[in-house]
Amino acid sequence: MAMNVSTTTGFFTTTATSFASTSSINAVKILLVTLFISIVSTVIKSQKRAAYKKASKNLSLPPGPTPWPLIGNIPEMIRYRPTFRWIHQLMKDMNTDICLIRFGRTNFVPISCPVLAREVLKKNDAIFASRPKTLSAKSMSGGYLTTIVVPYNDQWKKMRKILTTEIISPARHKWLHDKRAEEADNLVFYIHNQFKANKNVNLRLATRHYGGNVIRKMVFSKRYFGKGMPDGGPGPEEIEHIDAVFTALKYLYGFCISDYMPFLLGLDLDGQEKFVLQANKTIRDYQNPLIDERIQQWRSGERKEMEDLLDVFITLKDSDGKPLLTADEIKNQIAEIMIATVDNPSNAIEWAMGEMLNQPEILKKATEELDRVVGKDRLVQESDIPSLNYVKACAREAFRLHPVAYFNVPHVAMEDSVIGDYFIPKGSWATLSRYGLGRNPKTWPDPLKYDPERHLHEGEVVLTEHDLRFVTFSTGRRGCVASLLGSCMTTMLLARMLQCFTWTPPANVSKIDLAETLDELTPATPISAFAKPRLAPHLYPMSP
Repeated sequence: MAMNVSTTTGFFTTTATSFASTSSINAVKILLVTLFISIVSTVIKSQKRAAYKKASKNLSLPPGPTPWPLIGNIPEMIRYRPTFRWIHQLMKDMNTDICLIRFGRTNFVPISCPVLAREVLKKNDAIFASRPKTLSAKSMSGGYLTTIVVPYNDQWKKMRKILTTEIISPARHKWLHDKRAEEADNLVFYIHNQFKANKNVNLRLATRHYGGNVIRKMVFSKRYFGKGMPDGGPGPEEIEHIDAVFTALKYLYGFCISDYMPFLLGLDLDGQEKFVLQANKTIRDYQNPLIDERIQQWRSGERKEMEDLLDVFITLKDSDGKPLLTADEIKNQIAEIMIATVDNPSNAIEWAMGEMLNQPEILKKATEELDRVVGKDRLVQESDIPSLNYVKACAREAFRLHPVAYFNVPHVAMEDSVIGDYFIPKGSWATLSRYGLGRNPKTWPDPLKYDPERHLHEGEVVLTEHDLRFVTFSTGRRGCVASLLGSCMTTMLLARMLQCFTWTPPANVSKIDLAETLDELTPATPISAFAKPRLAPHLYPMSP
């Protein structure tokens, strides 16, 4: 018996030793294979990089104005304000769709051709995935704690993952449907009250505050910071808040001198710094107390059920069950969401309404589509959007012809690159000209004409534009993660206005003035019109 045990023990010992030996050999083999693959990969990359550098030496930089020593084209940037109009005219005079302008030590590379735009955001998306550091970006993001304007780093990866999986996901979009529907009803209530008071509708006020109301309702479960107005319009608090949002947007990457010559930061030589800091402070002065109060409610156990996006942000946990986000991350990400979601829908629909009032036949076609698809016995809903191709084409054409900003957010090259046979050095800011892309005559016949039918084709019309013939929500890894929300807000805003009311220019006005503001791309005069109800009285909401 002892002999048998000893034999058995020896067998297991030998087996264990053999297994350990085999495991060690396998581990060594795996290590050697991994090392070999790593070495080969490194050699291949090095060879490619060397070949690339050799080829790039034979390429020229994009055309552009001759820079001054040390300061580049800063003098021209200061002299020819607004700078974005000077750049567009410069590219037009040079007959080029890409150029390089030297601001201090920064290479600024505007692009107005969809082929080159796709090279940046599709072919070389990984290279152009970062953002520049500027005062406006730092102020908007609370020190680069958010997503849109944050350089490519772990913080950006963390926040973008949270947005796409927890905040802007299709499931979350569906969860918040009723809050958006409440604000679509309030829009109708507000416009109806302007008719009752025999007033024209200020379309800039109505569209901007519809957007502000939607986001406040989705984030804070409230429409107003203050008491609001009995007619459903914004109160002084909401007006100040949304004005601050648009001021922050106006000066975001606004060709501030200290962005290109950082040693001048604090001197505020062009007056932008004070507007940037004050606007972002105003936004947070309204929002942060609500966030602090809600965080305390969750900590104390007073609040136990999630109702809105703020609750989602606060209740996110890491793998150890601890809060995933700090209070500062929550506050600044919510501020960025607010800034990023209001501008596109409101600007597009103000312009669309102005264009359609000057072309009544377009207004008629859009209204006829709504009557055909939805009817006149109920209000249009989000579920109708897939069938409203002409209405969406009207909004899409406004995005093309009248972008909210002259350029999209700059993309910083993280290594040397080639775009359109031009050498683009590492650190360059490549930016798409929204204005130039949408009005490029090589892409768009009769580009200055507002013509929604150019977007009608087989299949469903969508507001996204992945071929970058113009810019709505951009594309690539730095593209807008909330294109579904933006498309939904834009379409519902226009659809409710057209379905519920017959629109005419104000009395004694034969044609809407569509001139642009000099230093922005908004109408120089806010568009106003008279709205007359066209549905049965019982369909109009009776309270805000």
